[in-house]
Amino acid sequence: MIYLDNSATTKPYPSVLKSFQEVSERFFSNPSSIHQFGGEAEKLLLKAREQAAQLLNVLKEEIVFTSGGTEGNNMAIKGIALQHQSRGKHIITTQIEHPSIIEACESLETLGFDVTYLPVDENGVVSVTDVEQAIRPDTILISIMHVNNELGSIQPIKAIADIAKRYPKLFFHVDNVQGVGKVHLDLQHEGINLCSISAHKIHGLKGTGILYVQKGTTLFSLLHGGGQENSIRSGTENLAGIVSMVKALRLVKEKELMIDEMYQLQQYLRSQLEEMAKVVVNTPREAAPHIMNFSVPGLKPEVIIHMLGKHEIYISTRSACSSKNLDESHVLAACGHDKKRTTAALRVSFGYETTKEELDTFVQVLKNAIMELKEVME
Repeated sequence: MIYLDNSATTKPYPSVLKSFQEVSERFFSNPSSIHQFGGEAEKLLLKAREQAAQLLNVLKEEIVFTSGGTEGNNMAIKGIALQHQSRGKHIITTQIEHPSIIEACESLETLGFDVTYLPVDENGVVSVTDVEQAIRPDTILISIMHVNNELGSIQPIKAIADIAKRYPKLFFHVDNVQGVGKVHLDLQHEGINLCSISAHKIHGLKGTGILYVQKGTTLFSLLHGGGQENSIRSGTENLAGIVSMVKALRLVKEKELMIDEMYQLQQYLRSQLEEMAKVVVNTPREAAPHIMNFSVPGLKPEVIIHMLGKHEIYISTRSACSSKNLDESHVLAACGHDKKRTTAALRVSFGYETTKEELDTFVQVLKNAIMELKEVME
């Protein structure tokens, strides 16, 4: 099997699975229980929180454990909006965000909030000037992803954070689900107030994540109950998932030393795709190292995916959260590309274990698939 859909989800590392099983077997007590067994689980939870904070270079009090990127994004956007609506009801985001951002903002519009969806250039990058000019006296939140999940384009987060910190009444949230372990982001920047991370994108398990909440940032809780996670997210903690996620985070941080090798693989694949007739590369040259998006205009992407699947080669179309919708890519459309290109997009996404030999096999099978489909159409 050649797995090239790592932006959708990653294969859990064996040591991550082992830690999950060990914690599930040995520390299955509720961390909120007052007996000694519960106390042991609570100590392990505290240790995991401290380790996560150390790896992300933040305070342990700023770590909120979640069920993943979608919850983290919703918690940040709706939590800020509902908590600070007395200051204003204006939110700024972009047209190329993940569905969990776009749809969260759309839901707030039904409650009377005003959302500005900023355009991007042909590379899928938002203008810093546009962000600054969109800020109004009633703006309470800016939410912009670090790395785009379809194109791999990198947003100018530091420059936007520099602007955001000049406006003490607004908050800046970063969706960093695709960036962790691939593109560095300094969470110590005082202009970044919130940041979402998902475990299953970094070889952890599904159902776990982190929302960084900068000290002094207040949120309206979406989950009320036992008051866990500083009363921001009530509910019994998924201790085994949390411990294994922190393990995955540590391993991925260590793998960052191999980032240049991943960039080389990406450039190699780009050169191979650019030589192929009928193929148009969509990912900009200045992009995250693990994503390569391209289109084969005139051919349905799902047909190509199924043909590759027969050879046990797995890629995707767009975000896994929207890939079953057969309409055009809203990201490519926002970049100004025509429908032939936006409805024919395919995404290859690497892991640190991806090899050049695997890419060679993929390219050859892709060439054959395109040739076969062209013959059928002609």
